[in-house]
Amino acid sequence: MLIYYRHLLCRTVTDIKAVVRIEHPDIVLTKTVTHDQSSEVKSVLEAGTDPTSGKFFYRIQSSDFRQFEDGLRNDHTIGEFERVIETRDGKAIYSFEYTNEAKIISPIISTANGVILDMKNDGNGWVLTVWMPDRTNLAPLWEYAEQNDVEIELLRVNEYASLGKTDAGLTDSQREALLVALDKGYFEEPRNATLGDVAATLDISQPAASGLLRRGTKRLVVSSLVDDSEKPE
Repeated sequence: MLIYYRHLLCRTVTDIKAVVRIEHPDIVLTKTVTHDQSSEVKSVLEAGTDPTSGKFFYRIQSSDFRQFEDGLRNDHTIGEFERVIETRDGKAIYSFEYTNEAKIISPIISTANGVILDMKNDGNGWVLTVWMPDRTNLAPLWEYAEQNDVEIELLRVNEYASLGKTDAGLTDSQREALLVALDKGYFEEPRNATLGDVAATLDISQPAASGLLRRGTKRLVVSSLVDDSEKPE
């Protein structure tokens, strides 16, 4: 099995990174961030390992978490929620359970073999940075938007070397771990594979697999989203 993934490291396919803005009142958390204009929401890509838990994790920054939680209580897309961790710099990690009324974009992207690299709110809308194996893989996202009256705008699309050939500074082990996780559905929402599944395929421990995925994802995000002058050493 690992021979297959190592073969992928040598692919010459040209992937894309697309930045897309979407807007609809039923997109998860939209009503909450409209209520608390000081809030900034980003998905926690590496959080959670149980695909059946129904819980989704986000990193929240707000000047008033009470106001943010008031928004959650009146948000028809959110069921149960919990403030899991809070730090002193006005940030916290929350877990959410979605209602049946929520429109969730990530499964559409996952079905198209894409990965969300970054997701953040900008008032009433959401800006997604996604990796796709090919430009044509964006089509299902536009079809979903048209069928569900979701406003969608392509802000930017760049072709760049594929995951196997990227200059993001990934080690071979990080590339391999990310490819295994992608193929098994670890990045889908809800997940189709646990961290244990990824670790078993790689024949390493779960903490080791978690570290590879976390560091690999960070390097991809820094390489894709941060200007050279802003990149950490």
